[in-house]
Amino acid sequence: MSLHHQVALTFIKNIGPALSKSLISYFGSAEEVFSAPKAKWMKVPGIGEKTVAQMDLGAALSRAAEELLFIEKHNIEAIFYTDSRYPKRLKNCNDSPILLYAKGNADLNNHRIISIVGTRNATEYGKQLCHQLLEELQPYNVLVVSGLALGIDVAAHKDCVKQNIPTVGVLGHGLDRIYPSQNRAVADKMLENGGLLAEYPSGTVPDRENFPQRNRIVAGIADATIVIEASLKGGALITAEIANSYNRDVFAFPGRIGDEFSEGCNFLIRNNKAALLTGAADLAYVLGWELNNSKAKPAVEQFMLPIDLTKEERLVFDVLQQHKDAIAIDDLTLKTNLPTSQLAMSLLNMEMQGYIRSLPGKMYRLS
Repeated sequence: MSLHHQVALTFIKNIGPALSKSLISYFGSAEEVFSAPKAKWMKVPGIGEKTVAQMDLGAALSRAAEELLFIEKHNIEAIFYTDSRYPKRLKNCNDSPILLYAKGNADLNNHRIISIVGTRNATEYGKQLCHQLLEELQPYNVLVVSGLALGIDVAAHKDCVKQNIPTVGVLGHGLDRIYPSQNRAVADKMLENGGLLAEYPSGTVPDRENFPQRNRIVAGIADATIVIEASLKGGALITAEIANSYNRDVFAFPGRIGDEFSEGCNFLIRNNKAALLTGAADLAYVLGWELNNSKAKPAVEQFMLPIDLTKEERLVFDVLQQHKDAIAIDDLTLKTNLPTSQLAMSLLNMEMQGYIRSLPGKMYRLS
């Protein structure tokens, strides 16, 4: 495909990511979109007479030519959504950008990716939580994504740079500037092990409406979003909400009752919009991450019946042992013939002792 036409597609007036994907699907390529007669455009679902009347394909191609000169001069990569380097997790989101501008050397399809978000008014408590979490995550070979904003975002990026953890900042403007400007130094260092990412072309100013749009990339590119500190209003809770809409895991550190920048985290946890997080071990446990250097337990250990289980817990253990895959709590109720309240208590006790693991969707399996 022609990169010129792919970039130009983003400059056609009133054509957003969803319609752009419809055009590519209908015509087969970006070049075909620009060579097709306007009568054919009218057959594309979502394209009406008003859109066709307002579009100026020549102007879009001209603006794209300027952008190609800019990205070539500044060593920026334009990644179309059909490219193999495009983030696969993000591609699965229906409103994902059709084109991304990337600078640096980050693997946007890293095996493990987390996003960290939080308030711009980070407290020392929040910064310490961020530092401790990243220190614990360092052995897991993760890529950390955030928004390069003041507060928790830049604290996460700075800690990643110090600990040599690859990190990517998603911007709400073009790559021809850094906003806020005081984050330029850390942004430059991030290019050495990570990078910068934006859906906006050069010349795009950091308007307020760009940042909620930016947040969908932060949420969609990762396996999980972690909220470290947040008030009830702000971008962090928006990002968490978007992550939930994408069926991604969301975690939040709890805070003291009454603290303004803990209210958002406590709200997410209280309303089951985020799992409570106390450290990297919680995250690794839920996501099923294991350290590369961890030694597998001997197979015989997995089948040794613990001696400190109650009669009901032994019954649950036996059922889980017979199934290689996780089992839903409803199936456990049928197979054990235990009252729901008794089963729930047994499962809780067994999980607290480390014999079983609870998975999303009220599924359970042996640890």
